[in-house]
Amino acid sequence: MITNYGKREIIKYMIMCSLTIAFCLLMNYVLWEGFVWLIVIPIIEFIFVIYFFRDPERKIVNDNNKLFAPADGVVTHIEEVEDPGFIGEKALRISIFLSILDVHINRVAYPGIVKYIKYKKGEFRNAMSNDSLFLNEYNDIGIETSNSKMKKYLQRQIVGLIARRIVCDVNKNDNLKQGQRYGMMKFGSRTDLYIPISSCIKIQTNIGQKVMAGLTVIAEI
Repeated sequence: MITNYGKREIIKYMIMCSLTIAFCLLMNYVLWEGFVWLIVIPIIEFIFVIYFFRDPERKIVNDNNKLFAPADGVVTHIEEVEDPGFIGEKALRISIFLSILDVHINRVAYPGIVKYIKYKKGEFRNAMSNDSLFLNEYNDIGIETSNSKMKKYLQRQIVGLIARRIVCDVNKNDNLKQGQRYGMMKFGSRTDLYIPISSCIKIQTNIGQKVMAGLTVIAEI
């Protein structure tokens, strides 16, 4: 399954691929027969674009006692930080780095209502570095829950060295389900989860662990 978030890029690369192949075939006929082998390059690029925008179906288990990973990737940070906004107090930050080979669809970690959205323009540094937290372009969604033990939390989409576009298709007051798709970052990125330090949670992941959006348990309430 291919995500609708990638339609524009897929059409763009399909046109570019077709034009490049046509050019190579023309040059092969006019100049040099070996030119035809160059069509392999745009074909490989197009296959990669299709692969990047894959969106596999997943069996989401709804559990109000658990927070699930909001993205595929590797956990790079688990640490206490200052209020990132919306939380209103110190928070526990769990960062997930998405390589260019990971599925890039973002999912909702825990059900609730969107009460806060903030988009900030910025740089495009390596998403694995701590500097990217403050300098890179990002998009926040703050979610209020019905659970008194964790009343709110925040998910942050951060672009990386290659990523140049954030997609977020939710609006304020949207009621989000656990595991629901809500956007992606195009071509490499990072997703951070901020949980109020006062919340009654137990972390169920470790730095270096490979996680899958909507499937891997990040924390228990």
